Amino acid sequence: MYSLIDELQWRGMIQDIMPGTKEQLGKEMTTAYIGFDPTADSLHIGSLVPIILLVHLQKAGHKPIALVGGATGMVGDPSGKSEERNLLSEDVLNHNVACVKAQLEKFLDFDKSKPNAAEMANNYDWFKEFSFLNFIRDVGKHITVNYMMAKDSVKKRLEGESGMSFTEFTYQLVQGYDFYWLYQNKNCKLQMGGSDQWGNIVTGTELIRRKCSGEAFAFTCPLIKKADGGKFGKTEQGNIWLDANKTSPYQFYQFWLNANDADAETWIRIFTFLDQPAINELIAEQKKDASKRILQKALAKEVTIFVHGIDEYNKAIETTERLFANQSAQAEDLSEEALEGLEGVLQVNFSKEKINAGIDVVSLLTETGIFPSKGEAKKMIQGGGVSINRKKVEGVQWSVGSAQLLHNKYLLVQKGKKNYYLVHIS
Repeated sequence: MYSLIDELQWRGMIQDIMPGTKEQLGKEMTTAYIGFDPTADSLHIGSLVPIILLVHLQKAGHKPIALVGGATGMVGDPSGKSEERNLLSEDVLNHNVACVKAQLEKFLDFDKSKPNAAEMANNYDWFKEFSFLNFIRDVGKHITVNYMMAKDSVKKRLEGESGMSFTEFTYQLVQGYDFYWLYQNKNCKLQMGGSDQWGNIVTGTELIRRKCSGEAFAFTCPLIKKADGGKFGKTEQGNIWLDANKTSPYQFYQFWLNANDADAETWIRIFTFLDQPAINELIAEQKKDASKRILQKALAKEVTIFVHGIDEYNKAIETTERLFANQSAQAEDLSEEALEGLEGVLQVNFSKEKINAGIDVVSLLTETGIFPSKGEAKKMIQGGGVSINRKKVEGVQWSVGSAQLLHNKYLLVQKGKKNYYLVHIS
């Protein structure tokens, strides 16, 4: 029989696991859940790991529940945080919950005719009528303060300068109650999550044991790190979002394509559904000639199709080829249609009057928002990192005028190796 745990272990997707979890999954169709935090109106690529865990779970014949934390989002999880975060208003939270729910429905099978059909849940549904007095009586009395204080997420914050509010301190009880409610109402016996959630998850299994003598299970996935120590999922432009309006499919594709060799070897196991022989073959090919970037291309293809679909992947490839395949080609050779069709390249507008009068390149780069400040623009120009119409900007005194416009209305600006902007002059 297909073993979910064996599958996840060779992929490097299990860190902590409660005894008996593998046996439970081998015994019967098991309902399991993961919580998603609705602090924004889109999930980002950090959320891909829990999404993929739920997909693997469903492929193995088990039933996934995606829990959106409409209630816990009002509190804020202290795990992995050095200070308390801002609380969101109910309206913003409701909007975020709806957006996150719509995204999750793209990845899981919600066909109710199937015994392991995925379900959505929102913990606001069971917390909205739960009074504080009832909560401390029905939940608080089962978990000691000593037990809560022993958790790493609590200890680190209490030892830090900012301390910890009572609101955040109670978070593990609130999350623990989610597991208890799902256990009682949905026969949910397993919770999964990131390794920073282990303390909160175990509180849930403990609450189930103490309140109804039930047995529940758990495992966590390691937090994704980059080989160079940088933060996963962050670029110069900020988060890599799953929403195509926030991060275009082209930018999304480029993120994975730009992974270094060590990260690509780790990430292709975690973020794709390619089987072990296929991945081993790709790794062997990569080792023969790393310059071909076979791993990166396979990784970028699989993840982009998973999130955005085959059509958007093909558009991302087309844009990539136009921009990078023939670097010796003149920008003037790109047709107006080709420039307008650069899917995912950031488009900005700029005044024709200023271009006609002539403008220094530093002012152009800051006034278009390509750089946040003149200082940063100057620094990158001096480092040789800015090109306009595929010609390197040689110095900060460079002037841009109407003679440089492509088709009398465009400038193609390159910032660093991979960031392109099409400036519309009107």
